Amino acid sequence: MTLAVNQTQAHPVDDEPVAAPFQAVRRRLGHWLRVDAARLLWPSRCLACEAPGLEGLDLCAGCAAALPWNRCACAVCALPLPQPGTCGDCLRREAALARRRRVPALTAVHAVFVYAAPLDHLLPRFKFHRDLAAGALLSQLMAEAVASLPRPDAVIPVPLHRARLRRRGYDQALELARPLARSLALPLRDDLLRRVRRTAPQSELSALARRRNLKDAFAVKPGIRLPAHVVLVDDVMTTGATLHAAAEALKRAGVQHIDAWVCARVP
Repeated sequence: MTLAVNQTQAHPVDDEPVAAPFQAVRRRLGHWLRVDAARLLWPSRCLACEAPGLEGLDLCAGCAAALPWNRCACAVCALPLPQPGTCGDCLRREAALARRRRVPALTAVHAVFVYAAPLDHLLPRFKFHRDLAAGALLSQLMAEAVASLPRPDAVIPVPLHRARLRRRGYDQALELARPLARSLALPLRDDLLRRVRRTAPQSELSALARRRNLKDAFAVKPGIRLPAHVVLVDDVMTTGATLHAAAEALKRAGVQHIDAWVCARVP
C-alpha cells in the first residue's frame, strides 16, 4: 500500500484500511510522551534513603547495589546457604514424608532476597504502613528475578482473613502479585484460595505454634476449575508455615504442582 504525502491527514491511495495502524502508533507515542513527562515532573527518588533514583527504578545506585539477593539458597525452602544444595531441615522432612509414602504439597520456594537491609526497612513500611510505592518497587524487582523460572498456569496471592483485611485496608500479597502477574503476562487467580479461619499473628509464635496456628486456615472455593501448576506469592517467609498450609489446601483440592515466590526469606 502507498500513501499520499504532504497531507494534513494520511489517505490511502488504494482500498486498504490504515486507521488501525495509525491508531496503534498514536497510542504508543502518547504513552511515551506521558512517561517522559512524568519523569521530568516527578523524577525518581530512592524509597530507601530518598537520594535521586536510577532511571526506571525507585532506588539510588548505592541502595540498589546493596540489595541482598538470595542467590545461594536451599533448592526447596530458599533458606540462604553457604553453597547450593538442600538444607538439613528439608532433607529430614523429605525423608519423613517418604516413610509415609507422601509427597510435599509445596514443591519449591524461590525467595528473591534475604531479609536484610534495605529490605528490612522497605517491607515493614509496605506491609504495615500502607507504603504501596514500596510494594510496587518490590514487585518490580521480584518480576525481574523470577522471569526465567518455569511459568505456572496461575499466580495466587496468599490471602488475608477478611477481618485483618478490613483492619489493614489492603492485602500486601495481592499488591505484590497483581503487578507481578501483569509484568509476566500470567493469570492472577485471587478467587481460588480463601483464609477461612482467623489466626493469631505468626510473628508472635514459635515454629511449632505457627504450624498449629495455620491448621485448616485455608480452603479452596468449591466448584472452580483449578489450574494444574500454580505459584503462591507472599511477602516474607520465616518458617514457611503459612505457605505450607496454603499449599496443602490447594493440593487437597486437586492442584498438581505448587511453587512459591516470596520477596524475602528470613535467614
